[in-house]
Amino acid sequence: MTSDNPIRWGIIGPGTIARTFADGVAHSRTGKLVAIATRNPEKPGLAEGFPGARIVKGYDALLADKEVDAIYIATPHTGHAEWAIKAARAGKHILVEKPIALSAYDAEAIYHDARKAGVFAGEAFMYRVHPQTAKLVELVRSGVIGQVRIIRSSFGFNMGGFKPEHRLFANDTAGGGILDVGGYPVSMARLIAGAVEGKPFLEPEKVAGVAHLGQSGVDEWASAVLKFPNEIIAEVSCSIMANQDNTLRVIGSEGRIEVKDFWFASGHKGGVGRIEIFKGAEQQTIEVREDRWLYSFEADAAGDAIRAGEKEFTSPGMSWADSIGNLRVLDQWRASVGLEYGVEKAAKRTTNLVGSPVRRGGSIPRRQIPGVSKPASVVTLGFEFFPNFASASLTLDAFYEAGGNAFDTAYVYGAGKTESIFGDWHTSRQVPREEIVLIGKGAHSPLCYPDMIAKQLDQSLDRLKTDYVDIYFMHRDNTGVPVGEFVDAMDAEVKRGRIRGIFGGSNWTRERFDEAIAYAGKNGKAAPAALSNNFSLAEMLDPIWAGCIAASDDDWKTWLNEKQIPNFAWSSQGRGFFTERAGRDKRDDEEIVRVWYSERNFQRRDRAIELANKLGRNPIHIALAYVIAQPFPVIPLIGPRTIAELEDSISALDIRLTPEQIKWLEG
Repeated sequence: MTSDNPIRWGIIGPGTIARTFADGVAHSRTGKLVAIATRNPEKPGLAEGFPGARIVKGYDALLADKEVDAIYIATPHTGHAEWAIKAARAGKHILVEKPIALSAYDAEAIYHDARKAGVFAGEAFMYRVHPQTAKLVELVRSGVIGQVRIIRSSFGFNMGGFKPEHRLFANDTAGGGILDVGGYPVSMARLIAGAVEGKPFLEPEKVAGVAHLGQSGVDEWASAVLKFPNEIIAEVSCSIMANQDNTLRVIGSEGRIEVKDFWFASGHKGGVGRIEIFKGAEQQTIEVREDRWLYSFEADAAGDAIRAGEKEFTSPGMSWADSIGNLRVLDQWRASVGLEYGVEKAAKRTTNLVGSPVRRGGSIPRRQIPGVSKPASVVTLGFEFFPNFASASLTLDAFYEAGGNAFDTAYVYGAGKTESIFGDWHTSRQVPREEIVLIGKGAHSPLCYPDMIAKQLDQSLDRLKTDYVDIYFMHRDNTGVPVGEFVDAMDAEVKRGRIRGIFGGSNWTRERFDEAIAYAGKNGKAAPAALSNNFSLAEMLDPIWAGCIAASDDDWKTWLNEKQIPNFAWSSQGRGFFTERAGRDKRDDEEIVRVWYSERNFQRRDRAIELANKLGRNPIHIALAYVIAQPFPVIPLIGPRTIAELEDSISALDIRLTPEQIKWLEG
């Protein structure tokens, strides 16, 4: 594609906003609309609304159209992620109407696929690429109103009454104000807070929201307060059932800036935008005159980026990080008011993000674990970080589709939320229970007593939607209780059929474990046969959490080699020690410094970096490969928070370290 060739646009979803964008393309210098995709080609008005464009039946047909370079996605919110990912995989550049996805997790999945496909991807906040916004940023940075202290911004209108047939009131299409228009004031507040610091944007350190949820469960009016690290406070609001003044106010120590309808800039067909500055009794109006159509700026910003080989907007356009950060704020706002759409719950979100059934893959190798009847993936997925089913299901789906079948859960994770998420996941995906190797854990401090095992397992199995676990760990040890009592309690669950593989201890000492094995042998009980202690190339110097025990030193390795006890190793990659977050001169992360910083660990890190460079990998890949390559069974627990992190970990599974390399890494 030369700089003279127009970007050939296709549109998915021929609604009102699509017509508006089509006007922008028609008045752009870089683009040409060539096709629109619809599921109803006979719908009246399509030819008139999109003059000159071919009408294509079905969205998939547009993705296969070789005459289309870039696709603008204007479906209802719930279709954005699905069709953005499908378009990227088809090699099309993508511009997605805001919000690009329902959550930051979904947005990260979109950008991950765009990165792999090497295509441009952007979120369509048209005001961000208009000259008026650039002028506003310039004024804020100039200090014209002194130190910025408060930002007030709104985007609200009144639909006049409840309209159950309208998408804005439909829970199934993620209606309401926060996702539809709340992103505008939030994105502007983050932009201005960042401008003060000379940055493209700034993330708030606190978000607190309130809202009125209407009869369909969507927010009809809502407000939030954002506190930024530089002490700026932003008050944002949105509504679909209340007219607001829709004025941006930036209040500083020496005055204020006001912009009416900032998101509309100088108007749909061009005109004059006004930025008003108030300082005491003085008032100044700065006019930004633009004859170009509002949406042509968006089409050209995307077009220029595509022609230049760029994959995202440049500031003040919404970069990938900016877009994800904006949705994180909306996620927190929604969480504050208890707004979770039905389409985000397991009953309706029964497929993966692109709408396909979840099927087991085979790229993750499997191994036989002594005492477990079915093969297990060489890594086990832990997922206690996710706030809800929708976010967790992305990683669960991707792990299973890559061949992963071992999952780590615990009674205490998320006060039971993690177990419930897993139960909803495997039942909604109809994953055969016999294909899963499920780990359960209970009896965590302070309730670390033998009688808690059965009581907590009752609740765990109910939440997990199964009648057994394959592997069970006591989550902590209580040395004040005779070890035999714990063995008796777990042996009873084996006899009841609720533990159908092996059991053992998480964060147990060697001495206590040996004592438990001896007790079981003497009394005819099932013996502990699994461990879940930290094991990593970096040796843990100080417990991450109270009661934690590492099994990485030489004495532990000798014991593990002699016993061949499988160890399901948590924090197996050193919790960031083998990434750029750590370094001899980096001391910002208190946990990393306290837990891992020693000269011996840094020397191991240095060697991991050296070997990674030779193999064309990253140090964290070497750290994972080291754990798997031990002469005794170690099954790493990994905790990726995104699909990108998951795939990065999986990419290390083909590294085969030799015994000589293991010794060299250890020094």
